[in-house]
Amino acid sequence: TAVGGLIGQSAAIGVIREIAAGIACRRSTVMILGETGTGKEALARHIHLTSDRADRAFVPVDCSALTDTLFESQLFGHVRGAFTGAIRESMGFIRAADGGSLFLDEIGELSLPLQAKLLRVIQERQVVAVGDTRPYPVDIRIICATHRDLRAMVREGRFREDLYFRLNVIVLQVPPLRERPADILPLADHFLRVQAELYDEPAKTLSPEAQQALLDYGWPGNVRELANVVEHAHVLAPGQVILPAHLPDRLRGDDPSDEPRSELRLVDVERRTIVEALRRTGYRKLAAARLLGINIQRLNRRIAKLGIHM
Repeated sequence: TAVGGLIGQSAAIGVIREIAAGIACRRSTVMILGETGTGKEALARHIHLTSDRADRAFVPVDCSALTDTLFESQLFGHVRGAFTGAIRESMGFIRAADGGSLFLDEIGELSLPLQAKLLRVIQERQVVAVGDTRPYPVDIRIICATHRDLRAMVREGRFREDLYFRLNVIVLQVPPLRERPADILPLADHFLRVQAELYDEPAKTLSPEAQQALLDYGWPGNVRELANVVEHAHVLAPGQVILPAHLPDRLRGDDPSDEPRSELRLVDVERRTIVEALRRTGYRKLAAARLLGINIQRLNRRIAKLGIHM
């Protein structure tokens, strides 16, 4: 996947791998904590794929992406005529995950009314769609993630204590990339293979100097930033070996005034990669999102932001 899954050689990743193996086939709710870009969704997907639910749906939901009204109908479903524009019934993410796993990313962004409704789903194992009174039974394994301090949010009255305890059964903390340097080069090699597969060409390699540049950098954007850097280098390197010159300016310690130019290049690289993924999947966005290792909501946002025309 785009954020590397459980790839790495660090002791921290080894511990997470062991815990994930032990809990995969349990029904317990899992809370994944960590900074943005550390690979929380990839860990959630790994838990699902190694569980007895692997042949059923894994439904990722970005809780920060939508407004309350729209989000409620997308999460819980709605009946026809429930609100203006509801011209047909929608089962919602929760029913779509029936039998499988529901991944609620950035759970801390959920409003208090939606938290109450989610708590009822967990307690009663059934969901009521917007505009409906009929409960639908659901069998879902909930995995959630956040970069926020939920305990502080509970104290401040911004997150329900009863929901917090329901979700906080098994807790996995994914450390930032800067705290696990042993994982940097294995992850970089993984992302180079992803790029090679995307473009149907041999995987490129990092020169010793380029490897050192990756090891010396602080990775404020974590594994996601590493994935973007490798993508940038793969596209810019004309040959099979990636040199420091093919890395973004910030990794070479160049003048910060060059950074806007570097960011423009990264945007161009991202646009070309998404267009290529769409082309290779016959412009089927769900298939393109799977190829890129991101969820469909994130792909839709990037398509809109980058002005990509379908």
